Amino acid sequence: MSRVLITGGAGFIGSNLADRLACQGHEIVVLDTLARRGVEGNLKWLLLRHGAQVRHLTADVRQAEAVETAVAQADVVFHLAAQVAVTTSLADPRTDFDVNLIGTLNVLEAARRRRTPVVFASTNKVYGDLGDIELGVQNEAWLPTDAALRTRGVDERRPLDFHTPYGCSKGAADQYVLDYARSYDVPTCVLRMSCIYGSRQMGTEDQGWVAHFLIRALEGAPITLYGDGRQVRDILDVSDAVDAYVAAWKRIEAVSGRAFNLGGGPENAVSLRGLIAHIDRLLGRATELQFEDWRAGDQRYFVADASAAHRALGLGAVKSWRPGVSDLADWLRAERRLDARIGSAAA
Repeated sequence: MSRVLITGGAGFIGSNLADRLACQGHEIVVLDTLARRGVEGNLKWLLLRHGAQVRHLTADVRQAEAVETAVAQADVVFHLAAQVAVTTSLADPRTDFDVNLIGTLNVLEAARRRRTPVVFASTNKVYGDLGDIELGVQNEAWLPTDAALRTRGVDERRPLDFHTPYGCSKGAADQYVLDYARSYDVPTCVLRMSCIYGSRQMGTEDQGWVAHFLIRALEGAPITLYGDGRQVRDILDVSDAVDAYVAAWKRIEAVSGRAFNLGGGPENAVSLRGLIAHIDRLLGRATELQFEDWRAGDQRYFVADASAAHRALGLGAVKSWRPGVSDLADWLRAERRLDARIGSAAA
């Protein structure tokens, strides 16, 4: 079995990945500052489930020496630690830069010394606001007028176009990870994620919008939409995202130096308004909506063409979004000790 280092391993995706790999018998080191609200609960859950098989290292990826020590003991690094919010990057671009770019460089430099594989969590924000794609409104959703694009989604041939400090820092880190495969023969792979949702997601207004919408609705609180709410995203259950991360590691020599879009694809695309309508059906009541101005760099439409990842990584069919959202609602109710189970009749 292998020694696995997961930076940001107490976060939403990181804790799910840590659990999967620990269940497979691997030794897990979670490098996490525990700065994000709710992640202490994820770490406690991991330690209760797996005991000494999961070890927590309280460190920051900006601390090069701590990163060097952790990577030196690992057989693979899943680099998920990041500053994750566009809003925070606009308010504090220097911290965003330091965490996302300097932190990634620290991981890569440490990995270079022993040719340790690195799988990196990137974002669809590397493609910018996609403002050149002609869109029209259909059924309360912004959709491309180009039928082929509407059918397939955005693939990896799309030019990179960084917007906002967050887009710049994650985009630059994405390119560094790819270049370390090219320049230094470090086995690396980049997964450019669309919107991931699922259990252990403590969504906020700035990040994790599927869980955030559910939490607000379950609590009977209004939901604020930035823009018109017709923005479309493809959403992917976290179990399917974890499948991709594990497969990227297992096939790292074959996919080294490649970036893949990772999302639910056109069949799991939904507008913000569409998701709220589904939540209302699950709860049997209407959610109050409030509206604010568009946020900087917000994409009216992003749906990933993840076919390259499915081919190269041998991925199977993904969970459909309606039952997936229903399952997340059940988990959030149990986690927050809310009322009885939500049924899945709308699934």
